[in-house]
Amino acid sequence: MQFDQLKRREFITLVGGAPAAWPLAARAQQSVLPVVGFLHDGSAEPRAHLAAAFRIGLAEAGFVDRRNVMIEYRWADDQYDRLPDLVADLIQHRPAVIVTPGSAAAAVAAKAATSTIPIVFSVGSDPVKLGLVDSLNRPGGNVTGVNYFTQELGSKRLGLLRELMPGGADVFVLTNPKAPVTESAVSDMQAAASAVGQQLSVLYATNNKEILAAFPAMTQTRAPALVIINDPLFTTGRMQLVLLAMRYAVPAIYTSREFADAGGLMSYGTDLPNIYRQVGNYAARILEGTRPADLPVIQPTKFELVINLAAAKGLGLEIPTTLLARADEVIE
Repeated sequence: MQFDQLKRREFITLVGGAPAAWPLAARAQQSVLPVVGFLHDGSAEPRAHLAAAFRIGLAEAGFVDRRNVMIEYRWADDQYDRLPDLVADLIQHRPAVIVTPGSAAAAVAAKAATSTIPIVFSVGSDPVKLGLVDSLNRPGGNVTGVNYFTQELGSKRLGLLRELMPGGADVFVLTNPKAPVTESAVSDMQAAASAVGQQLSVLYATNNKEILAAFPAMTQTRAPALVIINDPLFTTGRMQLVLLAMRYAVPAIYTSREFADAGGLMSYGTDLPNIYRQVGNYAARILEGTRPADLPVIQPTKFELVINLAAAKGLGLEIPTTLLARADEVIE
């Protein structure tokens, strides 16, 4: 009898303790998976499709989140000053690689925080000028990634606006002064405008309230037009920007098709989901053992012009046939 009671007690103890043991075992299994740190100065919801494209890039090499790799996401929600703390928190997880797709500020913060953990960025401005790499072909150090030329395309966007409004317009540039690329981006835009005798006015916005205030300032001039300098703040608030441009009848050209898809007039830039996918590819290469120094910075060769005809109609604009013919996509 005593033996049977002992067996029953052992059985109850084993069964009763199992539910507590299973989560511990699962956590132990997860902890041995390589960690990929994902750092961005924007917010998650407007970039869900881009984060998915990054995961596709990893999956193309066989790395699937929570199966054989763990992705730790950190979003600064458009607050640059949070980045140092966020990257410090990621480093506590001992990541095998940190990725900073679409965020120059996050890339700079990550590089400042570690010289040993591999970092894969994608930035729209020159990564050499940002101090991220020694050169495009030979990055050196622990950092490499993708340069998608958003800043360098500023003069092209100005030209597209002139073609749209050949009678001339007072052109404004909207930028975030907190971004690390602002000074050089504005300088490049002003040089491009000066070369064709065009004057630019620069407006600054660091939050939604300042974005809202920028549009009445534009409408004090004749026939205003707007060029957006790429920034996560504007991508997060792209719907607000598009609606304000329509409300104040300001023709605008944006940096990626996400704006045109949201109802913006025109966009000229690279395919952002593909850029995030390429970051995933490079992160996978590093997980497989390749050093960042041996991975040259990728430079896309294709850029797309997207025109939204519904937006043009709402603004009372007739898109020149020459411009329509060059468009990669026309949204009806």
